[in-house]
Amino acid sequence: MKLINCIIIDDNEIDRLTVSSFVNRSAAFQVLGVFDNAFDAIPVLEKEKVEVLFLDIDMPNMNGIDFRKIAKDVPICIFITSHPEFAVESFDLDTLDFIVKPLKFDRFSKTVDRIRDYLELKQKANLFEASLGGDVIYIKEGTDQVRIKLHDILYLEALKDYTKIVTETKQHCVLSSLGVLIKDQHFSSFVRVHRSYAIQKHYVSKIQTNDVMLRNEFLVPIGRSFRENLIQLQ
Repeated sequence: MKLINCIIIDDNEIDRLTVSSFVNRSAAFQVLGVFDNAFDAIPVLEKEKVEVLFLDIDMPNMNGIDFRKIAKDVPICIFITSHPEFAVESFDLDTLDFIVKPLKFDRFSKTVDRIRDYLELKQKANLFEASLGGDVIYIKEGTDQVRIKLHDILYLEALKDYTKIVTETKQHCVLSSLGVLIKDQHFSSFVRVHRSYAIQKHYVSKIQTNDVMLRNEFLVPIGRSFRENLIQLQ
């Protein structure tokens, strides 16, 4: 698999070394630069094709939020920060993942999987076509039209401006944000329980404190701002 070009920015030396170590251990990336401040990273944006930012938020002179605004052409941004209060603001800036320090390798590995999924699905994705009535939608994949029964979809997962459609046997991807997709009348049976997930009501087997278990034992996290939606699952 082609290496993914990335840069790392964090003003804390220990955190910067930790991120660098985890990036190198994953063997998925080519590191174009490691910086202790955002200003020094700007020339790299101008010269190289950067695909992923591993970015701290609380930094002097230019913080991570402001740097992301000028680096908006970089498709993937991963914020790694000690300040969870920035989570909502960060996701308005096309953030693929938000990690709260201290960074652990198992959590970082999930982020790497998410990055790979996003890049793979982005390459394959095509526009969501249309429903031909009833319980069926058609998704255009290359020159083919794939028929999917809405009743078979377990959940929808947001991947920035794409949405992953997951059944028990296969995954698909459409070029549409999750927020836009679930407003379509054909997805009225889905309930959004997290910024990144909407689930099919009839697949819910258990509602727990911090997550919902689906019939296939897949756990979907419950987002704090979506907790009131749980009443629709009862």
